[in-house]
Amino acid sequence: MRDFKKFEVWQLSHQLTLKIYTSTKNFPKEEMFGLTSQIRRSFASIGYNISEGSGRNSDKEFANFINIALGSSNEAENQLILAKDLDYINENEYQNLSEELTLLKKKLVTLWNRLNGN
Repeated sequence: MRDFKKFEVWQLSHQLTLKIYTSTKNFPKEEMFGLTSQIRRSFASIGYNISEGSGRNSDKEFANFINIALGSSNEAENQLILAKDLDYINENEYQNLSEELTLLKKKLVTLWNRLNGN
């Protein structure tokens, strides 16, 4: 069985999720059940899928969960853009989070390719 905590993609995902929780603390209260909840769930879902997939029996199954994590990362990116455009986060914070998310996505694609024998 693979230990998800040893995967760099999970470590990056976890750190990014912690940053999102901190960033969203200052979102408007009326967004608590809207964008705040959604963006937190999207970022957390990346790590959830990495951890769940790592416990599967085959590389093919693991790759499927990495693919789902990639989908969650795209959803998270869209929500990050929305947060910036609504001025819930400033441009500098957006750039930093966006760069980290882009790096994570690249590493997820690399892992997906490796699991699929590419």
